[in-house]
Amino acid sequence: MESKESSLETSTPNVSPSTAASNAYAIGLTQFQGFWIPSSRVPTSSIISFQKYFQALDDDIIVASKPKAGTTWLKALVFTIVNRHSYTLSNTPLNSANPHQLIPFFEIKLYRENSNPDLCKIPSPRLFSTHLPYPMLADSIKHSNCRIIYITRNPFDIVVSLWHFFRFMDDWPVEDCFEMFCRGEEGYGPFWDHVLGYWNMSLEKPSNVLFLRYEELKEDPVAQTKRLAEFLGFPFSIEEEKTGVVNQIVDFCSFNNLKDLEVNKTGKMAETILPNNKLFFRSGKVGDYVNYLTPTAVERFNNILEEKLSGSGLTFK
Repeated sequence: MESKESSLETSTPNVSPSTAASNAYAIGLTQFQGFWIPSSRVPTSSIISFQKYFQALDDDIIVASKPKAGTTWLKALVFTIVNRHSYTLSNTPLNSANPHQLIPFFEIKLYRENSNPDLCKIPSPRLFSTHLPYPMLADSIKHSNCRIIYITRNPFDIVVSLWHFFRFMDDWPVEDCFEMFCRGEEGYGPFWDHVLGYWNMSLEKPSNVLFLRYEELKEDPVAQTKRLAEFLGFPFSIEEEKTGVVNQIVDFCSFNNLKDLEVNKTGKMAETILPNNKLFFRSGKVGDYVNYLTPTAVERFNNILEEKLSGSGLTFK
């Protein structure tokens, strides 16, 4: 894998297109700073600008993930937890805006639209998000005291979810998507390098990087939401727990409730290739991959993961 470029100033970054492109999703992938970037939607120039100009504040909150790992759900929870004293669940902006509009991406939104956006007027704590791997984050983030919440998911479910998500572009076989993951040539991949970057930092700096698993959030959303609030510096009071505030937030931010909000049923975000917001809410099930991937395929990728994650302490069921 290529090493990270020493200079961020270059106007013509060293990039390599995917040589195994066989569908609309793969054709847009470019290798940049050691990872595969969907450059048709995320120009490398926007990443360079983010790395060069973003100045992190100690109370910034950043949601990080690979695509289709539970990002939308996590954004809804983070926004609601942080802003629960400013909005009730009946008047929260989540009733009229998709979570991605309320917690914007650095590389997909902010620095794609403006190489050096003015972020000073955003009220504290500022909420941002990224799909970029940890090594590609702006140095100011790594040297600050800001908080990063990273969510990951069983990679087999990510494969299937990503395949479904981009079928509006090209009705490609799920086997093609799976092979990309096996090669480590999927968007923001390799998967193992992406997840290891945040895993290792969560061990090194546990007060700054929280490592969440989608499956744990599904299994016990109340406990994980309380854990999330504690990490963010917005813990629930005893009174809030007694009066059911935690459960109310969990219910409001649940997959079924978000999916049924009008903005997510009929809405569409401007300046995006996505035809509608419904694409963010397909199934949300754990283990759905068994309906699409053969046991032989699962065993093959498991062997790859065991090798790549060996010695890290990180495992996937």
